Order: sequence, then C-alpha cells, then structure tokens
Amino acid sequence: MQNSEAMALSAALLAAAGELTQRINEGVVARGFEGVRPAHGFAFARLAPDGATVTELAAHLGVTKQAASQLVDEIVRRGYVERRPHPGDARARLVVLTELGWACTRAAEEAAAEVVREWSELLGEGEVRALCDRLGRIAPYGPLRPAW
Repeated sequence: MQNSEAMALSAALLAAAGELTQRINEGVVARGFEGVRPAHGFAFARLAPDGATVTELAAHLGVTKQAASQLVDEIVRRGYVERRPHPGDARARLVVLTELGWACTRAAEEAAAEVVREWSELLGEGEVRALCDRLGRIAPYGPLRPAW
C-alpha cells in the first residue's frame, strides 16, 4: 500500500470514528439526556461493568487524575454517577453509574445500533460483519480514549 493510500485509509477510519461518536452523542441527547458529551460516554464505558476509582478512570481516558476527578465531579452533579466506598480499599472511593447513568448508556447503545443499521443498509449485513471482524483483529482492546 502506498503512503497516500495509507493516509486515505487513516483519514477514512478517523472520519468514521468521529462521525460515529457524534451520532451516538446526538442520539443520546435526542433521547432526553442533557448535558452529556462524548467524553462522558468514554467514561461510562469504563464505569459500566463494576465501577472504577478516579485513578483507574484517569488511566482509561489517558488523562491526569485531576482531569478525571473534574469529569467525575461534573457527572456526579448531573446525576449520572455516584461515589461509593470501595469494597476492597477503605481509602478509595468507587465511582459507579446511577440508574440515570445506566439509562444513558442504554441510549448510547441504541444510537450506535441505529448507525450500524444504516451501515448495513449501505454495505450489506455481511460486509458490516466482515468489517467488524477485520477491525477487531487490528484494533486494540485497550481503553477507549476520547479525542479532546
């Protein structure tokens, strides 16, 4: 693959990721969730299983502990998460999704599914499944980090 082709592929992947992020956020807002932005969604992705400490969230987002703490303060004020005592560390606090946070996460899943359905209509379901498989082989399975 020539350098120009590699750049074209890079640009297409970045554009698709940016469009997907924007469309998911728009879908969440359209479903009535106010004050959310893509960075919150990236945080929710880490918090969804069992919660996380601010330090763990900072590592996931690739930001400082102070930046993660500010983000947590913001989404606590909006009612999407709450701080709880950490079950395994009396010095730490666990940040977990509230019912509102879980509902917002489900809204994001619905919005993502809508976008992928549109891709299936355009490319065909088999092509989208193949795309998912191929991207899964090359994409890292590490943290989802927002582009600030």
